[in-house]
Amino acid sequence: MSDAATPAGVQAFYDQVTNVSDFIWGGTWNGAEVLPFPPMVIVLLGVGAWIMIGLRFYPILKLGEAFAGLFKKDSAGKGEISPFAALSTALSGQVGTGNLAGVATAITLGGPGALFWMWVTALFGMALAFAEGSLAIRFRDVGPDGTYRGGPMSYIRKGLGKKWSWLAILFCLGTLFSAVATGNMIQANSIADSIVALAPMPEWGAGLIVAGAVFVVIIGGIKSIGSVAEKVVPVMAIAYLILALLALILNFQDLPATFGMIFGSAFQPSAATGGFAGAAVMMAIRAGVARGLFSNEAGQGSTPMAHAVAQTDDPARQGRFAMMGTFIDTMVICTMTGLVMLTVQGSFPAGAGTVEHVWNSDLRGFEMTLAAYSAVFPQMLFGQTTLGGLVVSVALILFVFTTLLTWSYYGERAATHLFGQGVAIPWRLLWVVMIFVGSFQHIEFVWRMGDISNAAMALPNLIALAALSGVVFALARGDKTAGKDHD
Repeated sequence: MSDAATPAGVQAFYDQVTNVSDFIWGGTWNGAEVLPFPPMVIVLLGVGAWIMIGLRFYPILKLGEAFAGLFKKDSAGKGEISPFAALSTALSGQVGTGNLAGVATAITLGGPGALFWMWVTALFGMALAFAEGSLAIRFRDVGPDGTYRGGPMSYIRKGLGKKWSWLAILFCLGTLFSAVATGNMIQANSIADSIVALAPMPEWGAGLIVAGAVFVVIIGGIKSIGSVAEKVVPVMAIAYLILALLALILNFQDLPATFGMIFGSAFQPSAATGGFAGAAVMMAIRAGVARGLFSNEAGQGSTPMAHAVAQTDDPARQGRFAMMGTFIDTMVICTMTGLVMLTVQGSFPAGAGTVEHVWNSDLRGFEMTLAAYSAVFPQMLFGQTTLGGLVVSVALILFVFTTLLTWSYYGERAATHLFGQGVAIPWRLLWVVMIFVGSFQHIEFVWRMGDISNAAMALPNLIALAALSGVVFALARGDKTAGKDHD
Protein backbone atom coordinates (compact mmCIF):
# COMPACT_ATOMS: atom_id res chain seq x y z
CA MET A 1 0.00 0.00 0.00
CA SER A 2 1.55 3.25 -1.15
CA ASP A 3 1.69 6.42 0.95
CA ALA A 4 1.84 8.61 -2.18
CA ALA A 5 -0.83 11.30 -2.53
CA THR A 6 -3.92 10.25 -4.44
CA PRO A 7 -4.17 11.98 -7.87
CA ALA A 8 -6.82 14.74 -7.94
CA GLY A 9 -8.95 12.98 -10.57
CA VAL A 10 -8.94 9.70 -8.66
CA GLN A 11 -9.73 11.52 -5.40
CA ALA A 12 -12.69 13.24 -7.08
CA PHE A 13 -13.96 9.83 -8.16
CA TYR A 14 -13.51 8.49 -4.61
CA ASP A 15 -15.45 11.48 -3.27
CA GLN A 16 -18.39 10.84 -5.60
CA VAL A 17 -18.47 7.15 -4.70
CA THR A 18 -18.50 8.21 -1.03
CA ASN A 19 -21.38 10.60 -1.70
CA VAL A 20 -23.45 7.90 -3.42
CA SER A 21 -22.78 5.49 -0.55
CA ASP A 22 -23.63 8.12 2.08
CA PHE A 23 -26.86 9.04 0.30
CA ILE A 24 -28.05 5.45 -0.05
CA TRP A 25 -27.33 4.42 3.53
CA GLY A 26 -27.22 7.77 5.37
CA GLY A 27 -29.41 10.22 3.45
CA THR A 28 -26.54 12.72 3.17
CA TRP A 29 -24.56 14.28 0.31
CA ASN A 30 -21.24 16.07 0.85
CA GLY A 31 -21.82 15.59 4.56
CA ALA A 32 -25.12 17.52 4.57
CA GLU A 33 -28.48 15.89 5.32
CA VAL A 34 -30.63 15.55 2.19
CA LEU A 35 -33.30 13.17 3.50
CA PRO A 36 -34.40 12.61 7.12
CA PHE A 37 -34.24 8.85 6.55
CA PRO A 38 -31.78 6.97 4.32
CA PRO A 39 -33.49 5.60 1.17
CA MET A 40 -32.44 1.99 1.75
CA VAL A 41 -33.67 2.08 5.35
CA ILE A 42 -37.08 3.28 4.14
CA VAL A 43 -37.33 0.56 1.49
CA LEU A 44 -36.07 -2.29 3.70
CA LEU A 45 -38.21 -1.44 6.71
CA GLY A 46 -41.18 -0.61 4.48
CA VAL A 47 -41.19 -3.96 2.68
CA GLY A 48 -40.37 -5.76 5.95
CA ALA A 49 -43.31 -4.11 7.74
CA TRP A 50 -45.66 -4.93 4.84
CA ILE A 51 -44.72 -8.61 4.89
CA MET A 52 -44.76 -8.82 8.71
CA ILE A 53 -48.31 -7.39 8.83
CA GLY A 54 -49.45 -9.57 5.92
CA LEU A 55 -48.06 -12.63 7.74
CA ARG A 56 -49.96 -11.52 10.86
CA PHE A 57 -46.70 -11.56 12.85
CA TYR A 58 -46.09 -15.21 11.90
CA PRO A 59 -42.26 -14.91 12.30
CA ILE A 60 -42.62 -13.89 15.95
CA LEU A 61 -45.43 -16.31 16.79
CA LYS A 62 -43.71 -19.26 15.07
CA LEU A 63 -40.20 -18.69 16.39
CA GLY A 64 -40.49 -21.49 18.96
CA GLU A 65 -41.72 -23.88 16.26
CA ALA A 66 -38.75 -22.85 14.10
CA PHE A 67 -36.25 -23.81 16.82
CA ALA A 68 -38.14 -27.07 17.46
CA GLY A 69 -37.69 -27.84 13.74
CA LEU A 70 -33.95 -28.15 14.29
CA PHE A 71 -34.61 -31.53 15.91
CA LYS A 72 -37.02 -32.88 13.28
CA LYS A 73 -36.00 -34.67 10.09
CA ASP A 74 -37.60 -34.04 6.72
CA SER A 75 -37.89 -37.60 5.43
CA ALA A 76 -39.14 -36.88 1.90
CA GLY A 77 -37.23 -33.75 0.99
CA LYS A 78 -35.17 -33.37 -2.15
CA GLY A 79 -32.12 -31.15 -2.39
CA GLU A 80 -28.37 -31.01 -1.98
CA ILE A 81 -27.78 -30.55 1.77
CA SER A 82 -29.83 -30.94 4.95
CA PRO A 83 -32.05 -28.03 6.10
CA PHE A 84 -29.73 -27.58 9.08
CA ALA A 85 -26.67 -27.46 6.81
CA ALA A 86 -28.48 -24.88 4.66
CA LEU A 87 -29.18 -22.79 7.78
CA SER A 88 -25.54 -23.15 8.86
CA THR A 89 -24.35 -22.12 5.39
CA ALA A 90 -26.61 -19.06 5.41
CA LEU A 91 -25.48 -18.20 8.95
CA SER A 92 -21.83 -18.53 7.94
CA GLY A 93 -22.45 -15.71 5.46
CA GLN A 94 -24.45 -13.65 7.97
CA VAL A 95 -22.20 -14.04 11.01
CA GLY A 96 -19.00 -12.13 10.34
CA THR A 97 -17.39 -8.76 10.85
CA GLY A 98 -20.83 -7.16 11.28
CA ASN A 99 -21.35 -9.07 14.54
CA LEU A 100 -18.06 -7.88 16.04
CA ALA A 101 -17.10 -4.63 14.31
CA GLY A 102 -20.54 -3.61 12.96
CA VAL A 103 -22.15 -3.47 16.40
CA ALA A 104 -19.29 -1.31 17.65
CA THR A 105 -19.75 1.07 14.70
CA ALA A 106 -23.50 1.34 15.35
CA ILE A 107 -22.94 2.26 19.02
CA THR A 108 -20.16 4.71 18.11
CA LEU A 109 -22.46 6.55 15.71
CA GLY A 110 -25.81 6.25 17.46
CA GLY A 111 -25.02 5.59 21.11
CA PRO A 112 -26.46 2.75 23.24
CA GLY A 113 -29.93 3.29 21.72
CA ALA A 114 -28.66 1.97 18.38
CA LEU A 115 -28.80 -1.53 19.87
CA PHE A 116 -32.55 -1.16 20.50
CA TRP A 117 -33.10 -0.17 16.86
CA MET A 118 -31.03 -3.16 15.76
CA TRP A 119 -33.56 -5.32 17.63
CA VAL A 120 -36.48 -3.59 15.89
CA THR A 121 -34.78 -4.10 12.55
CA ALA A 122 -34.23 -7.79 13.26
CA LEU A 123 -37.95 -8.33 13.90
CA PHE A 124 -38.86 -6.89 10.48
CA GLY A 125 -35.85 -8.70 9.03
CA MET A 126 -37.30 -12.01 10.21
CA ALA A 127 -40.34 -11.38 7.98
CA LEU A 128 -38.08 -10.66 5.00
CA ALA A 129 -36.01 -13.76 5.75
CA PHE A 130 -39.12 -15.97 5.94
CA ALA A 131 -40.25 -14.63 2.57
CA GLU A 132 -36.83 -15.28 1.01
CA GLY A 133 -36.43 -18.79 2.43
CA SER A 134 -39.94 -19.96 1.51
CA LEU A 135 -39.81 -18.51 -2.02
CA ALA A 136 -36.35 -20.04 -2.53
CA ILE A 137 -37.84 -23.55 -2.05
CA ARG A 138 -41.08 -22.87 -3.90
CA PHE A 139 -39.40 -21.60 -7.09
CA ARG A 140 -36.01 -23.32 -7.11
CA ASP A 141 -34.46 -24.87 -10.24
CA VAL A 142 -33.28 -28.38 -11.02
CA GLY A 143 -30.28 -28.44 -13.35
CA PRO A 144 -29.67 -30.87 -16.23
CA ASP A 145 -27.47 -32.91 -13.88
CA GLY A 146 -30.27 -33.16 -11.29
CA THR A 147 -28.74 -30.68 -8.83
CA TYR A 148 -30.92 -28.13 -7.06
CA ARG A 149 -30.22 -24.40 -6.98
CA GLY A 150 -32.18 -21.22 -6.55
CA GLY A 151 -32.44 -17.79 -5.00
CA PRO A 152 -33.88 -14.42 -6.04
CA MET A 153 -32.86 -14.92 -9.67
CA SER A 154 -35.01 -18.07 -9.73
CA TYR A 155 -38.07 -16.78 -7.87
CA ILE A 156 -38.02 -13.61 -9.99
CA ARG A 157 -37.96 -15.60 -13.23
CA LYS A 158 -40.32 -18.40 -12.22
CA GLY A 159 -42.56 -16.48 -9.85
CA LEU A 160 -42.97 -13.23 -11.79
CA GLY A 161 -42.45 -14.39 -15.37
CA LYS A 162 -40.18 -13.71 -18.36
CA LYS A 163 -41.05 -10.01 -18.53
CA TRP A 164 -39.26 -9.58 -15.18
CA SER A 165 -36.00 -11.20 -16.37
CA TRP A 166 -34.32 -7.78 -16.38
CA LEU A 167 -34.82 -7.65 -12.61
CA ALA A 168 -33.08 -11.00 -12.19
CA ILE A 169 -30.15 -9.74 -14.29
CA LEU A 170 -29.86 -6.59 -12.16
CA PHE A 171 -29.86 -8.72 -9.03
CA CYS A 172 -27.09 -10.97 -10.39
CA LEU A 173 -24.93 -8.00 -11.38
CA GLY A 174 -25.37 -6.51 -7.89
CA THR A 175 -24.50 -9.89 -6.38
CA LEU A 176 -21.28 -10.20 -8.38
CA PHE A 177 -20.11 -6.75 -7.28
CA SER A 178 -21.18 -7.34 -3.70
CA ALA A 179 -19.49 -10.74 -3.59
CA VAL A 180 -16.14 -9.38 -4.80
CA ALA A 181 -16.23 -6.25 -2.61
CA THR A 182 -17.86 -7.14 0.71
CA GLY A 183 -17.94 -10.93 0.47
CA ASN A 184 -14.31 -11.29 -0.58
CA MET A 185 -11.86 -8.37 -0.41
CA ILE A 186 -13.12 -6.77 2.82
CA GLN A 187 -13.29 -10.17 4.53
CA ALA A 188 -9.86 -11.15 3.22
CA ASN A 189 -8.34 -7.92 4.50
CA SER A 190 -9.96 -8.40 7.91
CA ILE A 191 -8.86 -12.01 8.35
CA ALA A 192 -5.31 -11.22 7.18
CA ASP A 193 -5.04 -8.42 9.77
CA SER A 194 -6.24 -10.78 12.51
CA ILE A 195 -3.77 -13.51 11.55
CA VAL A 196 -0.88 -11.03 11.38
CA ALA A 197 -1.78 -9.73 14.86
CA LEU A 198 -1.56 -13.26 16.30
CA ALA A 199 1.36 -14.63 14.27
CA PRO A 200 3.60 -11.92 12.77
CA MET A 201 3.97 -12.43 9.02
CA PRO A 202 3.41 -10.37 5.87
CA GLU A 203 -0.23 -9.68 5.01
CA TRP A 204 0.26 -11.34 1.64
CA GLY A 205 1.49 -14.47 3.45
CA ALA A 206 -1.65 -14.59 5.56
CA GLY A 207 -3.71 -14.02 2.41
CA LEU A 208 -1.99 -16.95 0.70
CA ILE A 209 -2.77 -19.26 3.64
CA VAL A 210 -6.45 -18.22 3.71
CA ALA A 211 -6.78 -18.50 -0.07
CA GLY A 212 -5.40 -22.04 0.03
CA ALA A 213 -7.72 -23.10 2.86
CA VAL A 214 -10.77 -21.62 1.11
CA PHE A 215 -9.84 -23.30 -2.18
CA VAL A 216 -9.70 -26.74 -0.54
CA VAL A 217 -13.33 -26.31 0.59
CA ILE A 218 -15.03 -24.47 -2.29
CA ILE A 219 -13.61 -26.65 -5.06
CA GLY A 220 -16.10 -29.28 -3.88
CA GLY A 221 -19.09 -26.95 -4.41
CA ILE A 222 -22.10 -26.35 -2.16
CA LYS A 223 -22.05 -29.84 -0.60
CA SER A 224 -18.49 -29.29 0.61
CA ILE A 225 -19.29 -25.77 1.84
CA GLY A 226 -22.41 -27.00 3.64
CA SER A 227 -20.50 -29.86 5.25
CA VAL A 228 -17.88 -27.50 6.68
CA ALA A 229 -20.44 -24.86 7.69
CA GLU A 230 -22.65 -27.23 9.69
CA LYS A 231 -19.61 -28.36 11.69
CA VAL A 232 -17.84 -25.02 12.21
CA VAL A 233 -20.67 -22.48 12.55
CA PRO A 234 -22.47 -24.00 15.58
CA VAL A 235 -19.18 -24.54 17.44
CA MET A 236 -17.83 -21.05 16.79
CA ALA A 237 -21.15 -19.36 17.60
CA ILE A 238 -21.61 -21.29 20.86
CA ALA A 239 -17.97 -20.68 21.91
CA TYR A 240 -18.33 -16.95 21.28
CA LEU A 241 -21.65 -16.77 23.15
CA ILE A 242 -20.15 -18.60 26.15
CA LEU A 243 -17.31 -16.06 26.24
CA ALA A 244 -19.80 -13.17 26.06
CA LEU A 245 -22.01 -14.74 28.74
CA LEU A 246 -19.03 -15.14 31.08
CA ALA A 247 -18.11 -11.50 30.53
CA LEU A 248 -21.65 -10.41 31.42
CA ILE A 249 -21.80 -12.67 34.49
CA LEU A 250 -18.59 -11.07 35.76
CA ASN A 251 -20.23 -7.66 35.30
CA PHE A 252 -23.76 -8.74 36.24
CA GLN A 253 -24.35 -5.89 38.71
CA ASP A 254 -24.03 -3.32 35.90
CA LEU A 255 -26.51 -4.97 33.49
CA PRO A 256 -29.62 -3.11 34.77
CA ALA A 257 -27.89 0.21 34.10
CA THR A 258 -26.93 -1.00 30.63
CA PHE A 259 -30.51 -1.82 29.69
CA GLY A 260 -31.57 1.53 31.13
CA MET A 261 -29.10 3.26 28.78
CA ILE A 262 -30.27 1.24 25.78
CA PHE A 263 -33.97 2.02 26.20
CA GLY A 264 -33.36 5.57 27.40
CA SER A 265 -31.14 6.65 24.50
CA ALA A 266 -33.36 4.88 21.96
CA PHE A 267 -35.90 7.69 22.45
CA GLN A 268 -33.75 10.51 23.89
CA PRO A 269 -30.52 12.12 22.60
CA SER A 270 -27.29 10.63 23.97
CA ALA A 271 -24.96 13.15 25.61
CA ALA A 272 -21.31 13.40 24.57
CA THR A 273 -18.96 11.63 26.99
CA GLY A 274 -15.25 10.87 26.63
CA GLY A 275 -14.51 9.94 23.03
CA PHE A 276 -18.24 9.56 22.19
CA ALA A 277 -19.48 12.64 20.34
CA GLY A 278 -23.13 12.26 21.36
CA ALA A 279 -26.04 11.29 19.12
CA ALA A 280 -29.57 12.44 18.35
CA VAL A 281 -32.42 9.92 18.36
CA MET A 282 -32.50 9.98 14.55
CA MET A 283 -28.83 8.99 14.44
CA ALA A 284 -29.51 6.09 16.82
CA ILE A 285 -32.25 4.89 14.46
CA ARG A 286 -30.10 5.29 11.36
CA ALA A 287 -27.08 3.56 12.86
CA GLY A 288 -29.08 0.71 14.40
CA VAL A 289 -31.12 0.01 11.29
CA ALA A 290 -28.22 0.27 8.83
CA ARG A 291 -25.81 -1.87 10.87
CA GLY A 292 -28.55 -4.37 11.77
CA LEU A 293 -29.43 -4.91 8.14
CA PHE A 294 -25.74 -5.14 7.18
CA SER A 295 -25.21 -7.83 9.81
CA ASN A 296 -28.16 -10.15 9.16
CA GLU A 297 -28.48 -9.60 5.37
CA ALA A 298 -32.29 -9.86 5.60
CA GLY A 299 -33.77 -8.60 2.33
CA GLN A 300 -30.40 -8.50 0.56
CA GLY A 301 -31.13 -11.72 -1.32
CA SER A 302 -28.00 -13.64 -0.33
CA THR A 303 -29.29 -16.22 2.16
CA PRO A 304 -32.09 -17.64 -0.07
CA MET A 305 -29.37 -18.99 -2.38
CA ALA A 306 -28.21 -21.21 0.50
CA HIS A 307 -31.72 -22.17 1.64
CA ALA A 308 -32.76 -23.10 -1.93
CA VAL A 309 -30.58 -26.24 -1.86
CA ALA A 310 -32.04 -27.61 1.38
CA GLN A 311 -33.42 -31.17 1.32
CA THR A 312 -37.05 -30.25 1.90
CA ASP A 313 -40.26 -29.87 -0.09
CA ASP A 314 -41.90 -27.62 2.52
CA PRO A 315 -41.34 -23.92 1.68
CA ALA A 316 -42.74 -22.68 5.00
CA ARG A 317 -40.43 -24.93 7.01
CA GLN A 318 -37.32 -23.62 5.29
CA GLY A 319 -38.72 -20.09 5.61
CA ARG A 320 -38.81 -20.64 9.38
CA PHE A 321 -35.17 -21.79 9.28
CA ALA A 322 -34.28 -18.63 7.34
CA MET A 323 -35.99 -16.30 9.82
CA MET A 324 -34.28 -18.18 12.67
CA GLY A 325 -30.93 -17.28 11.10
CA THR A 326 -31.80 -13.58 11.30
CA PHE A 327 -32.87 -13.99 14.93
CA ILE A 328 -29.64 -15.80 15.88
CA ASP A 329 -27.44 -13.32 14.05
CA THR A 330 -28.88 -10.09 15.43
CA MET A 331 -31.04 -10.82 18.48
CA VAL A 332 -28.50 -13.22 19.98
CA ILE A 333 -24.92 -12.68 18.71
CA CYS A 334 -25.08 -8.92 18.01
CA THR A 335 -26.94 -8.37 21.28
CA MET A 336 -24.28 -10.18 23.30
CA THR A 337 -21.53 -8.16 21.60
CA GLY A 338 -23.37 -4.91 22.30
CA LEU A 339 -24.07 -5.74 25.93
CA VAL A 340 -20.40 -6.59 26.55
CA MET A 341 -19.25 -3.27 25.07
CA LEU A 342 -21.81 -1.27 27.06
CA THR A 343 -21.37 -3.11 30.37
CA VAL A 344 -17.71 -4.09 30.84
CA GLN A 345 -15.63 -1.71 32.94
CA GLY A 346 -11.95 -1.01 32.44
CA SER A 347 -9.54 1.75 31.54
CA PHE A 348 -9.90 2.83 27.91
CA PRO A 349 -8.24 5.77 26.08
CA ALA A 350 -10.28 8.97 25.59
CA GLY A 351 -8.38 12.09 24.59
CA ALA A 352 -5.65 12.80 27.13
CA GLY A 353 -7.30 10.60 29.77
CA THR A 354 -9.27 7.41 30.15
CA VAL A 355 -12.91 6.30 30.54
CA GLU A 356 -14.34 3.23 32.22
CA HIS A 357 -16.52 2.00 29.33
CA VAL A 358 -15.15 1.19 25.89
CA TRP A 359 -18.18 2.54 23.96
CA ASN A 360 -17.35 6.15 24.90
CA SER A 361 -13.61 5.78 24.33
CA ASP A 362 -11.50 6.79 21.32
CA LEU A 363 -11.44 3.21 20.03
CA ARG A 364 -13.46 2.29 16.95
CA GLY A 365 -14.75 -0.82 15.19
CA PHE A 366 -13.26 -4.20 16.05
CA GLU A 367 -10.73 -2.47 18.34
CA MET A 368 -13.64 -1.67 20.67
CA THR A 369 -14.76 -5.28 20.82
CA LEU A 370 -11.21 -6.52 21.32
CA ALA A 371 -10.55 -4.02 24.13
CA ALA A 372 -13.77 -4.91 25.98
CA TYR A 373 -13.00 -8.64 26.07
CA SER A 374 -9.35 -7.99 26.91
CA ALA A 375 -10.49 -5.96 29.93
CA VAL A 376 -12.64 -8.85 31.21
CA PHE A 377 -10.11 -11.61 30.59
CA PRO A 378 -6.73 -9.87 31.06
CA GLN A 379 -4.60 -12.93 31.79
CA MET A 380 -1.51 -12.74 29.61
CA LEU A 381 -0.79 -15.66 27.32
CA PHE A 382 2.14 -14.44 25.25
CA GLY A 383 3.42 -11.06 24.14
CA GLN A 384 0.66 -8.44 24.31
CA THR A 385 -2.22 -10.87 23.70
CA THR A 386 -4.75 -11.46 26.48
CA LEU A 387 -7.02 -14.47 26.85
CA GLY A 388 -10.06 -12.40 25.82
CA GLY A 389 -8.19 -10.85 22.91
CA LEU A 390 -7.02 -14.25 21.68
CA VAL A 391 -10.49 -15.83 21.77
CA VAL A 392 -12.17 -12.87 20.05
CA SER A 393 -9.45 -12.73 17.37
CA VAL A 394 -9.85 -16.46 16.69
CA ALA A 395 -13.64 -15.99 16.59
CA LEU A 396 -13.24 -13.24 13.99
CA ILE A 397 -10.94 -15.46 11.90
CA LEU A 398 -13.47 -18.31 11.93
CA PHE A 399 -16.44 -16.00 11.31
CA VAL A 400 -14.71 -14.42 8.31
CA PHE A 401 -13.36 -17.71 6.95
CA THR A 402 -16.84 -19.22 6.75
CA THR A 403 -18.17 -15.97 5.25
CA LEU A 404 -15.59 -16.33 2.45
CA LEU A 405 -16.83 -19.86 1.78
CA THR A 406 -20.49 -18.94 1.57
CA TRP A 407 -20.10 -15.77 -0.47
CA SER A 408 -18.06 -17.69 -3.03
CA TYR A 409 -21.20 -19.74 -3.66
CA TYR A 410 -23.44 -16.66 -3.82
CA GLY A 411 -21.17 -15.13 -6.45
CA GLU A 412 -21.03 -18.41 -8.33
CA ARG A 413 -24.82 -18.59 -8.46
CA ALA A 414 -25.00 -15.12 -9.97
CA ALA A 415 -22.21 -15.88 -12.47
CA THR A 416 -23.71 -19.18 -13.63
CA HIS A 417 -27.17 -17.61 -13.99
CA LEU A 418 -25.73 -14.95 -16.28
CA PHE A 419 -23.12 -16.95 -18.20
CA GLY A 420 -23.93 -20.65 -17.77
CA GLN A 421 -22.67 -23.49 -15.60
CA GLY A 422 -19.33 -23.58 -17.42
CA VAL A 423 -18.04 -20.56 -15.47
CA ALA A 424 -18.36 -22.29 -12.07
CA ILE A 425 -14.77 -23.59 -11.84
CA PRO A 426 -13.17 -20.41 -13.30
CA TRP A 427 -15.17 -18.39 -10.74
CA ARG A 428 -13.85 -20.49 -7.85
CA LEU A 429 -10.29 -19.98 -9.08
CA LEU A 430 -10.86 -16.23 -9.46
CA TRP A 431 -12.32 -16.17 -5.95
CA VAL A 432 -9.17 -17.50 -4.28
CA VAL A 433 -6.99 -15.13 -6.32
CA MET A 434 -9.10 -12.17 -5.13
CA ILE A 435 -8.70 -13.33 -1.51
CA PHE A 436 -4.93 -13.11 -1.92
CA VAL A 437 -5.15 -9.67 -3.59
CA GLY A 438 -7.63 -8.31 -1.05
CA SER A 439 -5.53 -9.35 1.93
CA PHE A 440 -3.03 -6.49 1.45
CA GLN A 441 -5.17 -3.76 -0.18
CA HIS A 442 -6.30 -0.38 1.15
CA ILE A 443 -9.88 -1.30 1.93
CA GLU A 444 -11.84 1.91 2.69
CA PHE A 445 -12.73 2.53 -0.97
CA VAL A 446 -13.79 -1.12 -1.37
CA TRP A 447 -16.12 -0.68 1.64
CA ARG A 448 -17.81 2.24 -0.13
CA MET A 449 -18.19 0.26 -3.34
CA GLY A 450 -19.53 -2.62 -1.27
CA ASP A 451 -22.22 -0.41 0.28
CA ILE A 452 -23.37 0.62 -3.20
CA SER A 453 -23.29 -2.94 -4.55
CA ASN A 454 -25.23 -4.22 -1.52
CA ALA A 455 -27.99 -1.76 -2.35
CA ALA A 456 -27.86 -2.77 -6.03
CA MET A 457 -28.33 -6.36 -4.86
CA ALA A 458 -31.07 -5.65 -2.30
CA LEU A 459 -33.34 -3.38 -4.35
CA PRO A 460 -34.26 -5.92 -7.09
CA ASN A 461 -34.81 -8.57 -4.40
CA LEU A 462 -37.07 -6.30 -2.33
CA ILE A 463 -39.13 -5.42 -5.41
CA ALA A 464 -39.59 -9.16 -6.05
CA LEU A 465 -40.52 -9.84 -2.40
CA ALA A 466 -43.16 -7.10 -2.50
CA ALA A 467 -44.55 -8.38 -5.83
CA LEU A 468 -44.65 -11.99 -4.54
CA SER A 469 -45.91 -11.13 -1.06
CA GLY A 470 -49.30 -12.75 -1.76
CA VAL A 471 -47.51 -16.01 -2.54
CA VAL A 472 -45.51 -15.68 0.70
CA PHE A 473 -48.70 -15.28 2.73
CA ALA A 474 -50.20 -18.39 1.12
CA LEU A 475 -47.02 -20.42 1.73
CA ALA A 476 -47.17 -19.45 5.42
CA ARG A 477 -50.73 -20.83 5.54
CA GLY A 478 -49.45 -24.21 4.36
CA ASP A 479 -50.13 -24.04 0.59
CA LYS A 480 -46.89 -25.59 -0.70
CA THR A 481 -47.67 -24.86 -4.37
CA ALA A 482 -48.94 -21.30 -3.98
CA GLY A 483 -48.35 -18.99 -6.92
CA LYS A 484 -48.07 -19.63 -10.64
CA ASP A 485 -44.88 -21.18 -11.97
CA HIS A 486 -43.98 -19.20 -15.15
CA ASP A 487 -40.98 -21.33 -16.14
